[in-house]
Amino acid sequence: MSLPLVIDCGDCAMQHTDACSDCMVTYICSREPDDALVIDAAEVRALRLLSDSGLVPELRHRPRTG
Repeated sequence: MSLPLVIDCGDCAMQHTDACSDCMVTYICSREPDDALVIDAAEVRALRLLSDSGLVPELRHRPRTG
């Protein structure tokens, strides 16, 4: 069993940049800025296929380092 991918905008190095307004998470969910999104492995594969096909923007979440 694979673990879900957790995307939390508070942990993203791209937060509050131009990339944030075109983020796949924003595009799909129109979420509140501080809400996390949890998707499972099958959903990650589906999103990757949509992105690779040019139908949605790529995932821009980048974990903060430091």
